[in-house]
Amino acid sequence: MTAVIPTANSDSLAAKLQVLEERLLALGRLMVAYSGGVDSAYLAATAHRLLGGNMLAVIADSPSLKRSELEEAVAFAQSIGMPLRIVNTGELEKLEYARNDSNRCFHCKDALFTTMEQLRGELGFKTIAYGMNADDTRDFRPGQRAAQEHSVAAPLAEAGLTKQDIRALAREAGYRFWDRPAAPCLSSRVEYGREVTREVLSQIEQGEESLRQLGFREFRVRHHGELARVEIARGELAKALNVETLDRITAALKQAGYHYVTLDTSGFRSGSLNELLPAEMLTKRVV
Repeated sequence: MTAVIPTANSDSLAAKLQVLEERLLALGRLMVAYSGGVDSAYLAATAHRLLGGNMLAVIADSPSLKRSELEEAVAFAQSIGMPLRIVNTGELEKLEYARNDSNRCFHCKDALFTTMEQLRGELGFKTIAYGMNADDTRDFRPGQRAAQEHSVAAPLAEAGLTKQDIRALAREAGYRFWDRPAAPCLSSRVEYGREVTREVLSQIEQGEESLRQLGFREFRVRHHGELARVEIARGELAKALNVETLDRITAALKQAGYHYVTLDTSGFRSGSLNELLPAEMLTKRVV
């Protein structure tokens, strides 16, 4: 499954890009929270194009980040000569994060921004920014509260850039990541209330790497203890619905340590674990 090529009006995109560039120039010496995903990579690359050595991309080397994604993020930064600092945020050692309630993302981003604030003071940077886009304000994302508390800028959202806008601009710029599937942290695969540990994250990573090796592109392994609930994008789901492939998926997930494997017939849904959260929590938005 490939990403849908955006069809946004080119004049509208150009206007939004101009707003983004003006905002980045106004922010001065800038640190960008960088994960290697489409949004943060485009933000960091644009900041580097405009600010050169007056920007620094910062990526957290965390057990919740796949090794392959860390390697890709580092490789892209090197390919364009973008300054990059790898830090250890230690969020897994924090009880508030490991207990994995609905505010886990807040504690993750709080740890990242706290680390970046310390680094900002040491290196003399003025502002911290992250890759929230205009679509993200409509989703349940506790990490946005952490950004607000640390006064972290969101230039993409401020410019009105949606996910499709960013993909279109990244494609136009020739960045190879433009159609990369969304890749939230591995902890987002663990059902709320179940402790996040290094062992659990390693198990999920091994399971998802097995699915990638089987040729699937957009999927999740949702961790429910001994049970792995596999979500595969609807456009790829038919490929899994034969006995031979199902046996391969089962064998791969059992090799990763799961006792039971189930294929979710609803297919891949971003944030599907949020479906079990109380409605009143999901209606809370960062504004």
